[in-house]
Parts: sequence; C-alpha cells; structure tokens
Amino acid sequence: MTDSLDSTPRSLSPATITVLVVALLAGLGSLIWNYTLGSKLTAQQAELAVAKQKNTELAAQLRETNAKLRVTADELSHSLGITQRQMDARAQQIVAQEEAANKRLETEQQQTAQQVTAVQTDVSSVKTDVGGVKTDVAKTQSDLASAETQLQSIKGDLSDHASLIARTHDELEILKHKGDRNYFEFTLNKGDKQRVGTVTLELRKADFKKSRFTLVVYSDDKKYEKKDKNVNEPLQFYSGKDPGLYEIVVNTINSKNQIAGYLSTPKSAAASAPSGR
Repeated sequence: MTDSLDSTPRSLSPATITVLVVALLAGLGSLIWNYTLGSKLTAQQAELAVAKQKNTELAAQLRETNAKLRVTADELSHSLGITQRQMDARAQQIVAQEEAANKRLETEQQQTAQQVTAVQTDVSSVKTDVGGVKTDVAKTQSDLASAETQLQSIKGDLSDHASLIARTHDELEILKHKGDRNYFEFTLNKGDKQRVGTVTLELRKADFKKSRFTLVVYSDDKKYEKKDKNVNEPLQFYSGKDPGLYEIVVNTINSKNQIAGYLSTPKSAAASAPSGR
C-alpha cells in the first residue's frame, strides 16, 4: 500500500504555478529588453561611427580651411602692409601741404594787414590832401572872386552893352573860368587875314605910339571895319544863324605892326569855318 501511494503523481499547487508564470514572464521580458537594448546599442554604435566619420571629415575640412585662412591672412597682411605705407606717405604729404598752406595763409594775412595799414595811411594822406585841395579851391575861388571885381566893365562900340574885358592873359584866364562864353586868343600881323574862332580878321593899320589900330572883320559873308580903335576897347558885332553878340578886344600893339588880343563869342556859337574875302 505504501508503494502505491508513492507512485501516484503529485499535482502543483496554485502558488507554485504563479511563481513559475511570473518567472517565465520575467525571463521573457528580460529577453525582450536585452534584444531592444542591443538593437538600440547597435543603432547608436552605427550613429557613433557615422558621427566619427563626419568628425573626421570636418576635421580635415577644418585643417584645409585653417591652411587657406593662414594663406589669406598672410596675403592680407602683406597687402595691408603696402597700403599702410602708402597711407603713411600720403598722410605725411597732406600734413606737409597743410603746413605749407598755413604758412602761406599766415604770410598772406600779414601782407594783407600791411596793405590795409598802408591803405589806411594812404586814406589818411588822401583825406589830408583833400582837405588841402578844398582849402586851395576855396582860396582859388576867393582869389577868382577878388580878381573878377578887378576886371573892368566897359561899354562896347556897337551898343550900350557893358562887358567885362581882360587886359592881360591872366585876366583872360579868369574870364575863361567863368564859363559863360568862348574865348579865342590871337596875334595878327598887318596885311594878313587870319581865322579866329568862326570869323576872319585882317589888320589894316597899327599905330604903336597912339595905341590905335584899324581892323576888318569878315563874318557871315559880311564885312565889318573897326577903324581907329583903342587898345582894350570892346569891338562888337552880331553873327551866327541866331545872331549873338561877338566881341574883339585888342590888348597890345607893338612896333612891328602887330596886334594881340582875343575874340569872345556866345557859348551857342558853332565852330564853323568863317567866310572871308
């Protein structure tokens, strides 16, 4: 009976079955995790290899780039060295030009200042001269007014018109300065016809001792004889398109049958050739 009892198969308890299932699942999970982890590791190793390859390539490119940069840097440094020398030379040239320009400007300013001073001196001198001229003009005007009062006013031989006459060359200059008539000086020999102003004069006779003379005047196709006239006597006649008063004054008679004097005409008298015979 005992042997029959020992040969009977034993049944597993629920607890044992549970443990076995759990162990089986755990093992299966471990296998799955190990497989997954291995796959990830393989992928990462592949990626790492790719990364290493890229790093190798990048390193090579970096070395090539560095080499190129060194070459470029050397060339740039060489180029900059030439440009810098040129710039330094140009800068020195500009500085020299500016210094020369400044010196030239200073010299010109000094010259200008000297010229201004000279001009100021000249202006002061001119002002002094102008003042002196004004004084001289005032004196001349005063002398002229005084001289005019010394001129004689004598009636002419033709009318009751009284005229200021000049007895000397200086007095004639005073009359000329008045500017109200034209004056023509002349020296005439006996027997000659001479054009004076717009008329023609002819001396017929001259008496030095008695200071008398005879004169013929040709004007406007007319003949006027002034017979036995005295020195400094106004000899009058009318002439011109609009007849104006003409006057002849003889100031001197000499022993050579020669007279000297002047012709006075209106300002409006035309300077045309006289009619003589």
